[in-house]
Amino acid sequence: MSTAFLRVAKIEDAETLTALALRSKAYWGYDADFMAACAAELTITPERIRNEHITVAVSEDTITGMVALARGDEDRVLELEDMFVDPAHIGTGLGSLLMAHAEMRAKKKGACRVEVDADPHAQGFYERCGYRLIGRSPSASIPGRSLPRLALDL
Repeated sequence: MSTAFLRVAKIEDAETLTALALRSKAYWGYDADFMAACAAELTITPERIRNEHITVAVSEDTITGMVALARGDEDRVLELEDMFVDPAHIGTGLGSLLMAHAEMRAKKKGACRVEVDADPHAQGFYERCGYRLIGRSPSASIPGRSLPRLALDL
């Protein structure tokens, strides 16, 4: 199990979080063209840090994971915008720690459900965390690509 602690993201974390998101996405073996197409969507801006609830995991003074919750399309539904773990920490329990935190935060905010457009490679992880497949969503980065849409009822 990971020995990370969690804290709220700071504005000055934006560049580090973007690099983490890109490393984590690349873990799945996507080529350079795919990663370039995703770069804007994976960029964590200071504005996002101000407007979303982004929690980071810190291990040995290094940010090793993140999870972001944002307002969903419906009342009492939150969107899991991002959930990334540094590749060196995949399989350590860090992802489960971040997901449990996101679920707790969503409940505290009065949400009845959390939804996510998942990377196809991560669908099994979300399902192990209790999410269920509810459909498919178009990719915001890759025309013609669709992503599994999953939901967790709280």
